[in-house]
This record gives sequence, structure tokens and C-alpha cells, in this order.
Amino acid sequence: MKFLIINADDFGYGCGVNRAVARLHDQGVVTSAGLMVNTPGTVEAVALAATRPRLSLGLHVNFTNEAQRLVEFDDPAVCRRELRRQFDHFVELTGGPPSHLDSHQHVHRRPACQPSFLELAREYGLPLRDRPPVTFKGGFYGQWEYGVSQPAKVSFEALSHIVSTELQRGIYELAVHPGYHDATATYVYHLDREWELETLSDPRLPALLAELGVHLISYHQLGRAVEQLAATRG
Repeated sequence: MKFLIINADDFGYGCGVNRAVARLHDQGVVTSAGLMVNTPGTVEAVALAATRPRLSLGLHVNFTNEAQRLVEFDDPAVCRRELRRQFDHFVELTGGPPSHLDSHQHVHRRPACQPSFLELAREYGLPLRDRPPVTFKGGFYGQWEYGVSQPAKVSFEALSHIVSTELQRGIYELAVHPGYHDATATYVYHLDREWELETLSDPRLPALLAELGVHLISYHQLGRAVEQLAATRG
């Protein structure tokens, strides 16, 4: 059995991102999103999520603004304090804890930050990106060199290759970053978001996943998926 969570990072980054995430969830493609709690579109994103209860909403911890540091995250004490502050703000905004935990630009992988993220994940029983039982897939991305866009990397062919060759038996998370172009925003990863949106909206995608036996789930169904895999082991 193959289970796939399609998680939209950067929910709350801005109106263009929010609209795209909501659209793809309504189309049955995006099953999960990571909320930024300190960005211009945060309040709108929370409102959109409140009317979409099937969307699992995680905390996309944000310590950076493009190349700018908002937090001195290489100081473990500063990292832990700001992580807890953003977690508490998420709870205030949404009324409950996140369904999962990850971070913008993968700061949770940094040696100074990782212990604080692991501690928080264990304390609240949260799935943390890069940790079992979910295998993270981050290859669907259009800028492997900073500021250099490669549309082919987020084409339907590229996505087809990922889901056809990289998903075996198990549970996977595919990170995506869809969005509409926002003239008021200055993202480095910008038009790339529209290319992702186009690919993820492709009507061929649901049929491809069905043909490959890939079951779309959200983090709400993670426990059940683990049980099903255990029951069919061997």
C-alpha cells in the first residue's frame, strides 16, 4: 500500500499562496498545509482552513524571510524560545495544536535547532518532517540554484516521475509550494509557484495516482494508515 500526503508549505505567506492552496484542496489534490503564523496572509489562511476541516493544518515554523534571518536560530536558546512562541500563537489562532510540524527553508534540520523541534514533537505527539513513519519527498521544486527558475523541475512529467518511481510501500509526504503571482510580494520563489499550481491542477494527476495505487491522505488519517500498513505487512 502506498499513501501520500500532499502538503502545501507557506500557507499564510500571502493572498496568492492562500488562494492556490484553498483551490487545490477543494480540487482534492492538496490534503495538508503548513501555516506560517508571522506572515501577511496568516489571518486569511486561518479563516480558509476553518471552513475546510478535512485539510490537516500543521505549523510551518518561520525563522527567515527569504535570505534574511528573523531569528538567530543558531543559538539553541533563541531557537527554542521562538519555536515555542510560534507554536503558542498557532494554538491561539486556530484553537488547537497543529497536526504536524515542519519549518520554512528546513531550519529544523540545523544542528542547533533540531533538539528543540524533536522535544516539541515528542511533547505533543506531533509528526515532524523527516522523521518516521512518514518519508519526506522534496524533489518537486523549481529552484535548485537560488534565484534560478527551472520550470521543467515542476512540470507534470517531473511530478509523474516522482510518484511513479520514488513511492514504494509506505507513507510519504510530498512538499509543494503553489501560488498565484502576487504583484505586491517580492518572493524569490514566485512565478515558480504558478507553474506548480498548473501542474498540480492537471486533470491527469488523479488518474495517474489511481493507476499507481497511491492513496491520498492527510495527517488526520496518518494513524489509520500506519495501522493498515501493519495489518498488511508480509
